[in-house]
Amino acid sequence: MPGLPATSWAVLGLLSFGRELSGYDLKKWSDWSLRFFYWSPSFSQIYGELKRLEKAGFATSRLVAPEVGTRDKRVYRITDEGLAAVRAWARTAPLDPPVLKHGPMLRLWLGHLLEPEQMREILAGHRAYAETMRQRAEEDVEGAKADEAWAYPTLTLKWAERYYASERDLADAMLADIEELERRRGGRTRP
Repeated sequence: MPGLPATSWAVLGLLSFGRELSGYDLKKWSDWSLRFFYWSPSFSQIYGELKRLEKAGFATSRLVAPEVGTRDKRVYRITDEGLAAVRAWARTAPLDPPVLKHGPMLRLWLGHLLEPEQMREILAGHRAYAETMRQRAEEDVEGAKADEAWAYPTLTLKWAERYYASERDLADAMLADIEELERRRGGRTRP
């Protein structure tokens, strides 16, 4: 199996649904699904990966006359070799464990340097973010149900919905933990 970066496999995976897509389409699709559980590559990353995939023989492209405007659009399609490669990667590549980089928890870990109200603001902001992402995932689940080819991406969107609900609930629990800690300390702040 070729030593491609994870972003290449993600882009190739987006092409594996059998549609001819432009770089713009791929960015839209990645924002719609990948961002909830992996990351959504930038346009420059997507176009760089498309070039890499073409060079490896895993994708092909062609120019298409525009429906609107005067500029041709390049669209990409997965090759049989690309489909075989991404299938093999999905089936056999070792799984990397998730890497957690949780900014709010890093701040809470440094709580001895903050005032309790600052920690509450950080957690309240994180709670609001998690709830917004949960709602977006929930909306995207509904949109994905319309296309049978997206049955498994729909499951990942449901996972994202549950994940962000959990993050929201964890923020609520941490806010309660801070209140309990401050109650036990008699409202004293730290140096």
